[in-house]
Amino acid sequence: MSGDKVAEKTELRSRLSYALTDGCGNLLYCIIGSFLLYFYTDVFGLSVAVTGTLLLATRLLDAIDAPLWGFIVDHTKTKYGQSRPYFLWLCVPFAVCMWLTFTTPDLSGTAKIAYAAVTYIAAGVIYTGIQTAITSILPNLSHNSEERVVLNTFRMVGGNVGAFICMTFTLPLVAYFGGGNDQLGFSMTLAFFGVIAAVLLFVAFRNLREVNVEKIKRIPIKDSIRAIKGNWPWMILVLANLIFWIALTIRQSTVVYYCQYVLGDKGIAAMINGFMVIQVLGMLSIPFLVRHTSKHTTMIIGFVLAILGHIGMYFAGADLSVLIPFWCISCIGQGIACSMPFAMLSDTVDYGEWKTGIRASGFLTAIGSAFCIKAGSGIGGFIPAMVMDAFGYVPNAVQSATALMGIQVVFIWLPAAIFAVGIVPMLFYSHYEAKEEEVLEALAQQ
Repeated sequence: MSGDKVAEKTELRSRLSYALTDGCGNLLYCIIGSFLLYFYTDVFGLSVAVTGTLLLATRLLDAIDAPLWGFIVDHTKTKYGQSRPYFLWLCVPFAVCMWLTFTTPDLSGTAKIAYAAVTYIAAGVIYTGIQTAITSILPNLSHNSEERVVLNTFRMVGGNVGAFICMTFTLPLVAYFGGGNDQLGFSMTLAFFGVIAAVLLFVAFRNLREVNVEKIKRIPIKDSIRAIKGNWPWMILVLANLIFWIALTIRQSTVVYYCQYVLGDKGIAAMINGFMVIQVLGMLSIPFLVRHTSKHTTMIIGFVLAILGHIGMYFAGADLSVLIPFWCISCIGQGIACSMPFAMLSDTVDYGEWKTGIRASGFLTAIGSAFCIKAGSGIGGFIPAMVMDAFGYVPNAVQSATALMGIQVVFIWLPAAIFAVGIVPMLFYSHYEAKEEEVLEALAQQ
């Protein structure tokens, strides 16, 4: 495909519509990563130990649906395309399931835990379908690697806007709608966000177009699995992305605890989360960084900035004039490290096709994106809950010095340490990144 034709398929309207997909996904689903731990313990009334176990068990169970959604997408062939129809089919179920997750019927004991588990899993299953479609459509929006980076940058900026709105305005809206009743406030807030997300996902469906729809083939399940064989860059990227989402979930889910109990004001969480919008700078820098370094180096830069930001926050203590700049540095790094795997997954789809002759974009991107997000969210929700419980955290109470230390550990040091671990697999990616031009040339000849 020529560069001119690629450009025709990715005009500004399409790029902005691709940004809407992740924006809508994050508008709703980031509420789980940022507030579900707090919602379950301090609003719904589950113990921190039960909540941690619930988050881990349900999320790991739920993560199994990622490859299933990948198979489903790989078997989809409609006049609308392969991935695009799922924005239409799942927008309303996604909004409804997210609303149910943050709605609290009058239950107690086992019934309350069962309700939390069922609604959480349902929301996660539908989100996986949305997330799989968002990622798997990218290889079919353009066959040009550089254009995919641009498209992915639009997507991640859109996702960042959705996350910014969610994390900045959720707690204020809960207070506004609830009038002191946080259970009502969360339910009304999710209903409000849900309507917006469903409408905008429909808009994205209307505007996006997949290239070469007539050439899409249904792939047998065994062939989708075979696409993994020898696909080392994909395996490396999946590992690095999983590590990133574990660290990110720990970081996001403990902000509210740190602000309420260490800084002494829960309201500060909304302000600090609002500064996360600065990660757009990291996302916008990606095309420049990739052009002058490499993709794997760019992702490592993101990890390093995230680590430095957390270390700086430790030395800042309760001084917001120092803490917030370091938080922003970490956010910029987070934006880079979060964005890169989604662009690089398209390259691993190409590598898999070159290695095996099978183009399993749905399966490979589902594991590389939705599975990593959900498994990472489960593990990242479980770890801080268990650490806080071990340090003696008690919901809605004055915390002991030991419990405060535990909150500091999970907010400052755990994310920094896990981000550092994520650098290791990326050091091995350079060998395969050097083969990208060779792979694309071989596929073009085929």
